[in-house]
Amino acid sequence: MHFQSLMNSNVLHFRRPRRLHRMVRNSILFLMLCVLGATSAQAQLLNYADSGRPEAPGLELLQEEPHDLIFFTEKAGGGWVKTRLLELPRREMPASPSGSLKFSIVGVEQQEFVAKWTDIQNIDFWETRLERETAERIKAGDFVGAYPFLSVLIRDYPARPGMRQLRTEFLWRDAGRRAKNREFGASLAMLEELRRYAPEYKTQTVLTAIGALTDQLMEQLVSDGKLELGQQLLARLEQEYRGQNLSSIKKWNAQFLSMAEDKRDLALAALEAKNYRDARKFSRESIFLKPDIEGGTELVRKVDQIYPLVNVGVLQTATVLDPTRLDNWAARRAGRLLYRVLFEMQGAGPEGGEYEFIFGDTEQSPDRQRFSMFIEPERLPEPLNKVDGFYLADVLAERVQSESPTYFSPWAAAVQAIGLDGPKRIDCILRRPNVLPSALIQVTVDGSWFGGEPGSPTGDYRRDVVEGDVVRYVLKGEPRTELQPREIVEIRTESAAEGVSKLLQGEVDVLDQLFPADAVRLSSNRKVRVVNYPLPSVHMLVPCSDHEYLADKTFRRALVYGTNREDILNGELLESLEVPGCRVLSGPFPAGLEDNDPLGYAYDQSIAPRNYEPRLAKLLMTMTTKQMESEASRKKEKPPELKPIRLAFPPENLSRIACEAIRSQWQLLGLEIELVELPVGRAFPDPGTADIAYVSAAVWEPIIDARRVLGPEGMAGSTDQLVGLGLRRLEESKNWRDARDRLLDLHAIAHHELPVLPLWQLVDSYAYSRELLGVGSDIVSLYQNAEKWRLSQ
Repeated sequence: MHFQSLMNSNVLHFRRPRRLHRMVRNSILFLMLCVLGATSAQAQLLNYADSGRPEAPGLELLQEEPHDLIFFTEKAGGGWVKTRLLELPRREMPASPSGSLKFSIVGVEQQEFVAKWTDIQNIDFWETRLERETAERIKAGDFVGAYPFLSVLIRDYPARPGMRQLRTEFLWRDAGRRAKNREFGASLAMLEELRRYAPEYKTQTVLTAIGALTDQLMEQLVSDGKLELGQQLLARLEQEYRGQNLSSIKKWNAQFLSMAEDKRDLALAALEAKNYRDARKFSRESIFLKPDIEGGTELVRKVDQIYPLVNVGVLQTATVLDPTRLDNWAARRAGRLLYRVLFEMQGAGPEGGEYEFIFGDTEQSPDRQRFSMFIEPERLPEPLNKVDGFYLADVLAERVQSESPTYFSPWAAAVQAIGLDGPKRIDCILRRPNVLPSALIQVTVDGSWFGGEPGSPTGDYRRDVVEGDVVRYVLKGEPRTELQPREIVEIRTESAAEGVSKLLQGEVDVLDQLFPADAVRLSSNRKVRVVNYPLPSVHMLVPCSDHEYLADKTFRRALVYGTNREDILNGELLESLEVPGCRVLSGPFPAGLEDNDPLGYAYDQSIAPRNYEPRLAKLLMTMTTKQMESEASRKKEKPPELKPIRLAFPPENLSRIACEAIRSQWQLLGLEIELVELPVGRAFPDPGTADIAYVSAAVWEPIIDARRVLGPEGMAGSTDQLVGLGLRRLEESKNWRDARDRLLDLHAIAHHELPVLPLWQLVDSYAYSRELLGVGSDIVSLYQNAEKWRLSQ
């Protein structure tokens, strides 16, 4: 076949009609159509030539449309054409061809050609080319290059006669290459795939290689301290290769048994020396290494019976101990171990929180203007049974006096008089009906209430030693039950993922806070129980300095528009998993976990969160700058400089990940952002050290917490007049309808004025080993039932 392009007339010339003729009678130009936008010469190069062979495209072949190549005999003029896939029986050259072959040239639309079989020397079929490319690359050791060709063959031509051999050769030889590069995991995966796909292929050789590889992989895992992964691998090998005499199984079973026996001996020695902490540690490590080790379970139970101890994995250890703290998770958690609160929140009800008066019982009059407390010392443990009504009345009165360090303005605004009716009854007369007076008096009870030192604990535990990232809380009196933990040990982990690993390995018994995605994955583990806290945390950015731009609400609005909160929440924090209740917020209050959830009584669902609109954010930033320049010019002053913004966050990975994402998005707006990691145990920066802080707040009772978040003495320190008016009107509410309506108004004000920048709410969860009993499933704080914890026997 001989093609010739006549450039001036743009016609296709056939030297001999017998070699190739068109079925369409009229000659229509097609060279310019072969490749869109290409010249005739380029088209000729890509689609046909009158001599030689097409240039090998390499990996780019897979980017081309599937095609066949027809090569013509020298007698017919030579050359080749690139055609659409030919419709031939079994996709092969006929044994004794006769007549003509119809075909379409790639790039030449709506035209059909025909050639005599006697003029065709050979056809290089598409799938044959793929097989040849694959085989050549495998032979050359280019497995990365061979893989895409093999993938296409497996997808489109799985029944080809040579496919099984081609695929097995690829798996076997690539596994060998990876093993030489010490990629033991990948090499093992390929050999096991080979064994599943073609069990007849070098059966004993493959099995021997798997044994050697698993031995090296186990060695690597144990050396790296990844014992859990090693045990999982060993258990899988025992199950899948039962009866196959895999050498590594016997070796590593013996190895784990030896390590477990060493740990058991250490545990026994520690137990004899009455070093119960080490005895517990080594006995658990022993059965972790070999669950069926002789006497292992009995030893663990014996140690737990003598000295019950619970290890708790935490993202932050506490440096401040305050069970009423709004913005500090660690302080709130650990504070509950040491201190009791006058009114402790036990959960959420249809009308706000449900509170327990730790000294007895309460009663509110039908008109909600008298709130009575009844002290019942005969039912209380020490030291709570030592309190009397006179002292408690004084404490309540001090919170009304503006000069007192314990002054609380909402309580002062609510109370008209405090009276005693004997030593066991206190009556609080309220200025107006109050919907939830118990929420106003969440006062920490310390030892000074009972004649002890100020700040001394009133809970069951006291803080003992701090050893780096380990803090021990020791039972300070006689145990309430034989199995009550003598110690609760908090162990700080670098990340939530590390905490999950420690829980699965038995190094900790409880995790106090999980990454949402980890909670979803861990919930399927039968050895662990994952439970959601009933109240979500509200995440926000709180301005905390005199940064002149952050003081401008237009600039704060620009920051909200410039933050892709949906992307950070769903992509970074939830890892694209569906976690009900986690959502972006438009205000500083929780939205509830589902529609019409009473937990969301302060949240106006009609106010949608602001969308991510970076162009609008840039415009608002420009407006802020122009307004400041205009104001400075009017006052004949120098306009303020847009200084770098220091963004502070607690030292745990969820806040760190969120703030790194926020920084990246704000930098796209042209802002200079400095991340400030707070010291361990701190949740809010010291004055002058940061400009805005990432806060995870327990806004569980908005009717009270609104002032703690937004008020001039609260986190935001807002002096905005609209915010102040909204807070005052809220505190004057006479019934729940008023309270809810005014909270919705306050939500709208906060959405407009932005005293804080709302981000999202997260449904927090905790996890614990099923061997730990008494934790509870509807607790607002991890240690709410700590005195009832017990390890199963």
